Amino acid sequence: MSIKEDFDAYREKMNARILESNDKVIKRIFGVDTLAYKDGALDAKTKEMLGLVASMVLRCDDCIKYHIEKCHELGCTTDEIFEVFGIANLVGGTIVIPHTRRAVEFWDELTGNA
Repeated sequence: MSIKEDFDAYREKMNARILESNDKVIKRIFGVDTLAYKDGALDAKTKEMLGLVASMVLRCDDCIKYHIEKCHELGCTTDEIFEVFGIANLVGGTIVIPHTRRAVEFWDELTGNA
């Protein structure tokens, strides 16, 4: 199984498990998260790139994969993604480099450059 297939399957399985709890707060947080990335004054592509920078600085590999996948779906180019990586490393410092390695590996799988 590919990195993407593993990630998507695990995310789907665990999101279903979490949401079956029927907890109002969790459902609302999931809902707000979904709404936040829809087109508004900023388009969805820009918001996903912002989410990717924040996720890299926060060093959340699951979040990084999620936003990279969304960026890919929304048509981000490799040049755009590497500019995002540059900003994340500038803001987050060298501790972000290992996350950038994994992010590049995931991006390459999505784009067929693996």
